[in-house]
Amino acid sequence: MHVKPERQQSRRAELNQRLPAGLLILPTARSKNRSNDSDFPFRFDSGFYYLTGFPEPEAVLVQVLGDAPKSILFCQPKNELREIWEGFLFGPDAAREQFGFDEAYPIEQLDDKLVELIADQPRLYFPIGYDEKWDRRILGWVDRVKARAKTGVTAPSEFVDARMAIDEMRLHKDEDEIAIMREAGRISSEAHIRAMQTARAGQFEYEVEAELLYHFYKNGSRYPAYSSIVASGANATCLHYQENNRKMAQGDLLLIDAGCELHGYAADITRTFPIGGKFSGPQKDIYQLVLAAMQAGFEQVKPGIRRIAYHDAAVRTLTQGLVDLGILKGTVDGLIETEAYKQFYMHGTGHWLGLDVHDVGEYRMDGESRLLAPGMALTVEPGLYFRPLLADSPAHYVQVPEQFLHIGVRIEDDLIVTGSGHENLTALAPKTVADIEATMAG
Repeated sequence: MHVKPERQQSRRAELNQRLPAGLLILPTARSKNRSNDSDFPFRFDSGFYYLTGFPEPEAVLVQVLGDAPKSILFCQPKNELREIWEGFLFGPDAAREQFGFDEAYPIEQLDDKLVELIADQPRLYFPIGYDEKWDRRILGWVDRVKARAKTGVTAPSEFVDARMAIDEMRLHKDEDEIAIMREAGRISSEAHIRAMQTARAGQFEYEVEAELLYHFYKNGSRYPAYSSIVASGANATCLHYQENNRKMAQGDLLLIDAGCELHGYAADITRTFPIGGKFSGPQKDIYQLVLAAMQAGFEQVKPGIRRIAYHDAAVRTLTQGLVDLGILKGTVDGLIETEAYKQFYMHGTGHWLGLDVHDVGEYRMDGESRLLAPGMALTVEPGLYFRPLLADSPAHYVQVPEQFLHIGVRIEDDLIVTGSGHENLTALAPKTVADIEATMAG
């Protein structure tokens, strides 16, 4: 268990300062069925875990906000028979002591206790619209309070989505979070090195995926942060390819987008390298252009710079490079204005990173791209993808030169904004042509 109760207690105290008085109701995720009587491995709700550190299903955080704040956990009771079949349960008493709650009760008492707790609260905070069943259940409790109006009890008159305040807190990582993400970056970087050193022509993509997962598990990560993309040849031009079942051939480029989850926190790395250990001339041209775009993006990741700046820098570098290679024709400014580059680069240059691989937090504030600040974690991931023209392709799309057709390259690192710039959490994974070829040569 990688939880410091005082960390979650301080977060709940901060949330109390951020929000007007009321009652917060925040359930964890539901268990999800995979087939018949087999469930997917349980993964907690990230916002719930951020405030509680509690890892079990069937749990709800209730927090009284105001001058007399109080945090209450509802969770599964101790049950020795159930634990024989399904494993250890903390139970309310141990959960209260080990996770720092003021009170804890069995989940079976939730309905009756919530009617008492909701009474006379001015507002309710909960993740509105996230789970229709929970919405109905919470409104049912409110109706039960309203039914007691003749006794002088009042029901909340305001419902507020709890996620916005929690998301804003999660956007700014503390030192404990950064330490975990740094370790997740190390493990994931080593896994990419392992993939470079073991990938061979004649293997299936899923064999490379197995090497990645082995290294994650071997180093304490029980799950990947997302479904791994192991895309060779033309598959690399599909952004979210996940079949991972093609047999790789000598000379293919292999694009791997994979990262581990460690103590709930995600790493997210992409590397592209040649099966056989040597880039061809056209592969190298495209690869080095994407790497230059990444470096241009890196230069804009520092406090006080707008988040969109690193995307804009990458787009300008990619567009200039496409002109230099003769793929696009026109001025760089004109091609950016008409978005001609989107034929080959159709996604953003990064996203927030944390407990979710595409982590929470607003990208714009007051109508403008928000300013980067220390503690923000993000990815930088430019790419280029060369697919054949479709019959219904936009009129301004161009024919792809034969030597570049079916090449897909993406490079991605995980950065933490620091007081003076940034820290690259995944720099260990090789990404220059020389370093990749040397790594693959052993």
